[in-house]
Amino acid sequence: MITADNITSHEFIGLHTEIVKSTNPQVIGLNGRIINETKSMFTINTEKGTKSIAKSTNNWKFSIENKDVIIEGSRITKRPFDRIGAKA
Repeated sequence: MITADNITSHEFIGLHTEIVKSTNPQVIGLNGRIINETKSMFTINTEKGTKSIAKSTNNWKFSIENKDVIIEGSRITKRPFDRIGAKA
């Protein structure tokens, strides 16, 4: 079960996310459902189509158990199968 405490060691595909801080001001506020994940990128299904966004240059907001959790992208820049089950 994904909780606010262990989200960094779980699968992100299927979760809704929003970029709340970025080195690129044009992507702040971008939100949607994560449909794919690689070591350094999320592919997000947004209202304006599919976008591939780098993890490391952004802070990501997830809503888990009715709480907003903000994660620095640099903390999750690993391949999904390397991160799952590991402490981030």
